[in-house]
Amino acid sequence: MSLNDVELGKEYIIKSVDIGDDEELQSFLFSLGCYSGESITVVDKKKNLVVSIKDARYNIDPELAGLITV
Repeated sequence: MSLNDVELGKEYIIKSVDIGDDEELQSFLFSLGCYSGESITVVDKKKNLVVSIKDARYNIDPELAGLITV
């Protein structure tokens, strides 16, 4: 399921990040810790999603969240 479909506050393991051939975005997400095998928690959902990765919080849009499979 995509990150858009998860329960708030529950920890999930990232299965894949399907961003195609955008190496710059892939490198950026990797630097944040957003890659296969890493745990991720959606803390809040409003217009965007607030996610927690490795004790840090990030704000991502629903379009990007739809490309992250857990």
